[in-house]
Amino acid sequence: MPRTWLEVSLDRIALNYRMIQRTVGPSVQLMPVVKADAYRHGATAVSQTLEREGAQWFAVSNLEEGKALRESGIRARILVMAERVDTDPGAWREFRLTPVIHDLREIPLLDPATPYHLKIDSGMGRLGTNATIDSILAAVRNTRLEGLMTHFASSANFQSNQLHEQHERFEQVRLAFETAGLRPAYLHEASTNPLHFGNQETWRNLARPGYAIYGFVSRAKGKPAGELLDVAPALSWKASILLTKEVAAGTPIGYGAQYVAVSAMRIGILGVGYADGLPHRLGNRGSVIAGGKMAPILGAVSMDVTTIDLTAAPQLKAGDSVTLLGEEQGTAIDARQMAREAGTIAYSILCGISTRAPRIYV
Repeated sequence: MPRTWLEVSLDRIALNYRMIQRTVGPSVQLMPVVKADAYRHGATAVSQTLEREGAQWFAVSNLEEGKALRESGIRARILVMAERVDTDPGAWREFRLTPVIHDLREIPLLDPATPYHLKIDSGMGRLGTNATIDSILAAVRNTRLEGLMTHFASSANFQSNQLHEQHERFEQVRLAFETAGLRPAYLHEASTNPLHFGNQETWRNLARPGYAIYGFVSRAKGKPAGELLDVAPALSWKASILLTKEVAAGTPIGYGAQYVAVSAMRIGILGVGYADGLPHRLGNRGSVIAGGKMAPILGAVSMDVTTIDLTAAPQLKAGDSVTLLGEEQGTAIDARQMAREAGTIAYSILCGISTRAPRIYV
């Protein structure tokens, strides 16, 4: 048994995908986002599963991620969202990858036979062009512009008008294209949050769910019109108990004696630490599930090991396992809960799990 490992349900991922597709209906194609190794669920296995479910597009961050999918046998279209086109000019055609253009000056650098999507910076202030509409129209005319896209900065914040303002800016660009006789085949604005919260004006004919594919939606700030997606996490994270022992009151635990036993207690030392992606900030504040019960983390999370309180689960012994993320005997911890305890976001928890933790598909 590994010291620490992930269990990923591909059936659950497929079910999440089907739920999203039913929600948006047949007029909207889904482009699952499988960047960052599918948020550590495994880009190859996830993409193969979703291609069998009918996915015709996938989104990745960079060329290497796109190449890896092609080499694993993925046939669907692949959109590369955050790479310059001159990084490896021949790769776009060789691997049949579709670039996202963020700077109009990149368009002449692209092979004229390669279709591309143009990203509009509609107000996020990050990737995407913020050039004038006239400049955009002049740059894209007589090129293989296939898609027009944007990305929202505050899509779960219903106390802000930013999503509406960004959508209106994107719509202005789209209408200018239409007036000029330019109609890109694909329009896409929505990722998980606008799908979940029912911002249907942003759904267009292509959408980019990421977080929801893996079973998560963001908590809304303010009051959304509704919540549509009934998805569930597909990943569990386990760790082995390396050692159990009894310690006396007053025993210091771990680096810096950040925890001192207030009474006699039973402790377990887990084969997982911050080198595996368990946040260091969970020391003395996080918990794991041991024997179906919450077991507090004692003292500092170390590089390779973490100590927990096993007083409530005396039956556990070295070689048994505990759950860091997932459900056990009706008790659950998900990435959002771990993120709150660690003072970060669930995306960081998932993507931060190290490749030292092997994946097992269940």
